[in-house]
Amino acid sequence: MAPITAVTFDLWQTLLLDNRELGRARAQIRLEGAQNALRAWGKEFDLEFLREAYRLCYRQCHKIREDNLDVSFREQVEMFINNIEPGLVEKLDEETIKEIYRTYSDSFFVHPPVPHADAVRVLRDVKSMGLNIGLISNTGMTPGEAFRKYLDQQGMLEYFDTLTFSDEVKLSKPSDEIFMLTLRSMGAEPHLTAHVGDHVQNDVVGAKRCGLKTIWITGFYENENPSDPDSQPDATVADLAMVVPALAQLAGRPAPA
Repeated sequence: MAPITAVTFDLWQTLLLDNRELGRARAQIRLEGAQNALRAWGKEFDLEFLREAYRLCYRQCHKIREDNLDVSFREQVEMFINNIEPGLVEKLDEETIKEIYRTYSDSFFVHPPVPHADAVRVLRDVKSMGLNIGLISNTGMTPGEAFRKYLDQQGMLEYFDTLTFSDEVKLSKPSDEIFMLTLRSMGAEPHLTAHVGDHVQNDVVGAKRCGLKTIWITGFYENENPSDPDSQPDATVADLAMVVPALAQLAGRPAPA
């Protein structure tokens, strides 16, 4: 069995646990922040009208990500603004755009996802096994810069050798390239790397297609195509806490005591 020298982790529902209520609360802050910024600029927009522009932006970004691509966070915010009124970005002053950008991003810190209780311990144990650690995350409605700050606050950032966020590289999982550029940054080989995540298509199929071993955390997504060999992980666990022994078994080495 070839030794494993590196591990890459997903973020959402792997190291951080989120839910719909938190997502809706963040959306409300974004909408109210945009409304206040536009009011200060001199134009009033109904909150439900802004919500429709926000939903359209979500659908537009989702469509882009279906092609394994992504937009920068600035582009996403400008997309939202132009959905409020065509050409509005060109009319607004930079300070108003920055204020909408700020509230859009900082809503994450008002209603953050909950770090998995075992996240720091798992990262520490993986590092103690002498493995390099990377992160590969589709960012959704939050920029990579906010995730870096939050991971630092939660004591996780120090364990990562490389962090790849979809809004910064304008690629999204399960694209081959987002995995491969992360491995290149780590100096890692696919067949010597394991990827850990909760999403079958993004974290199992995408990683296996690139030649990585995979550890699937169940409970969030179903395997909708179990007959596809690429959807079969090398190890399946019910919780992040079980990743270290699964990884040790794949690597053919003892787990940390």
